Amino acid sequence: MKPLTARFKLTYSEFNLAVDLQLPSTGVTVLFGPSGSGKTTLLRCIAGLEKAPTGYFEINGHCWQDSGHNQFVPTYQRNLGYVFQEANLFPHLTVLGNLQFGLKQQKKASINLKENQELLELLGITHLLHRKPDRLSGGEKQRVAIARALLLKPDILLMDEPLAALDNKRKQEILPYLIHLHQHLSIPVLYVTHSPQEVAQLADTLVVMESGKVIAMGGLTETFNRIDLSFSQDKAASSVWQVTLLQHEPEFHLSCVEIENNRLSLPLINAPVGTGLRVQIYARDVSLTLEAPKATSILNILPARVKEIKNDNHGQCTVRLELGSQSLLAHITQKSAQVLDLRTGMQLYAQIKGTSLLG
Repeated sequence: MKPLTARFKLTYSEFNLAVDLQLPSTGVTVLFGPSGSGKTTLLRCIAGLEKAPTGYFEINGHCWQDSGHNQFVPTYQRNLGYVFQEANLFPHLTVLGNLQFGLKQQKKASINLKENQELLELLGITHLLHRKPDRLSGGEKQRVAIARALLLKPDILLMDEPLAALDNKRKQEILPYLIHLHQHLSIPVLYVTHSPQEVAQLADTLVVMESGKVIAMGGLTETFNRIDLSFSQDKAASSVWQVTLLQHEPEFHLSCVEIENNRLSLPLINAPVGTGLRVQIYARDVSLTLEAPKATSILNILPARVKEIKNDNHGQCTVRLELGSQSLLAHITQKSAQVLDLRTGMQLYAQIKGTSLLG
């Protein structure tokens, strides 16, 4: 399928948006950056809620805006789903009534529960259909809002920081549903966030924005590990690997996963052998050694090569390592880098003290 084309120029009194993007036609593309970087403005331009004086957007061969030919399709005629920070459910309607209302607004047929059973089950709202919003948690309300958007059978799903209004407990409640949904959707999803954790868990493609411009774009693993970007020096900096579940060691409550002929031991995973998984490794949990340790409690020790080194102004050093085609970030002190005499191209061993399973 053809990529989505998004070109917009928009000027406010103190802000300029200028983007020219070719976006994937499937998977989750995350728009990532600090507040005020232009993420939501870009999303609103795609939705037609903001009319950029200079703009072009095309999806599935359909042009929704072409300022050069004075073409602009209004939002209500664009086949899209939009999920905001707040669920915005009608308090006097049940969950089912809210889902029906969205279809009526678009002049589409009433919801067929049997035909949409899989979607309702994926989002875990089947048992909520006859409740009103005041009897739902924040996470449940957002799952209803997502279902309402997807029942429209949109060509694209736009999500503007859908977890921003939730506390951490509710975020952890809804993220597994978003991960499972991501694995089943065949339409492109544009997801706005400034949370590195949401990036790690959901992104296939990462677009990094700053001051209204795109400063980096690419696949999650390659872009997330770029040490020229500020978040690689952040305390929460991490690497994300796609791995395959290789075997279980129930006697030790461990599972073994494989990535490019390397193995990692993880806490026991409740999934069958062969399952594809996403693993997050924090840079703070990676240490370096020039020789393979002979006796250590650390199970995950992998051969690696130093690709890049970047020092900050606070005594920390960020090292990007290569393990085959995979990248791994490590945070060590500048003194440690000096003691090891780290240089680009050096062969060494990465000791991974902890990993997190992302699903």
